[in-house]
Amino acid sequence: MSDRGGTTDGGTDGLGATRGAEDLGATVAALTADDIAPARRRQLLTRMVGQARARGISDLFKPRAAVRWMVDTVAEIAPHVPVRDLDTLRQHFPGLDDAALADRLIRNASRTTAAIGAAGGGVAAVEWAVAPTLLSAPVLLAAETVAVVAVELKLVGELHEIHGVALPAAGSQRAVALVHSWATQRGVNPMVPGVGVGAVLGTAARKELRDMLLRRFGRNLTTLGPFLTGAAVASFLNRRATQQMADQLQVDLRRRGIARPAPPAALPGPPTGT
Repeated sequence: MSDRGGTTDGGTDGLGATRGAEDLGATVAALTADDIAPARRRQLLTRMVGQARARGISDLFKPRAAVRWMVDTVAEIAPHVPVRDLDTLRQHFPGLDDAALADRLIRNASRTTAAIGAAGGGVAAVEWAVAPTLLSAPVLLAAETVAVVAVELKLVGELHEIHGVALPAAGSQRAVALVHSWATQRGVNPMVPGVGVGAVLGTAARKELRDMLLRRFGRNLTTLGPFLTGAAVASFLNRRATQQMADQLQVDLRRRGIARPAPPAALPGPPTGT
């Protein structure tokens, strides 16, 4: 099997790689939900590690190889990240004005990335108890980093919706816009024509993404703390980093955004979102 998850039966490499990317994308999309139980989150993160290893990854002990894998994987999973439009967000969180809605999304995303850090720390705690399984530690760190980025990509897209800053409609152009906005922590410029994922991530934006991922990957080393200390520290750092990213992005989005009337008052009853 090749390092990119191909097969040896000729002519099926592309199909196998596509299916592998879709399966990984589906797992990551499930991890971005903010209302799943801790046990389910650990299960999904463990599945993601297994999917990464099944694709022939063997050299993630090398930092450059790990970051290169993460850059490629973020590009692959970005189109699968579910971004709700403004109408859907208002249905999920009725009665909230734009500012309150943004605060709610940031709070939920911060809790989710904190939970991913805790889940990764929980998996690592098991690995400390069974030393030989530490061989999968670099894959766990890379998988956790990509999962956190996916949550934040979803938050980036939904904050654009709230602030009225247009994203490309769908597909690779939207994925590129989300990745670039996340890497630079700035809003999307709708005047810049979109191009394919490979083209954009082959230029300066790829370096920005790589540098940001390297910082996140280094921070996630705390996950490997013995017992559950890694879970606690990784949870705190993930929550803080997501909050900081969102705060900085919103400064730019407020400058670019458009003013809209407040949504109509909701009927009595608790919000459907959490």
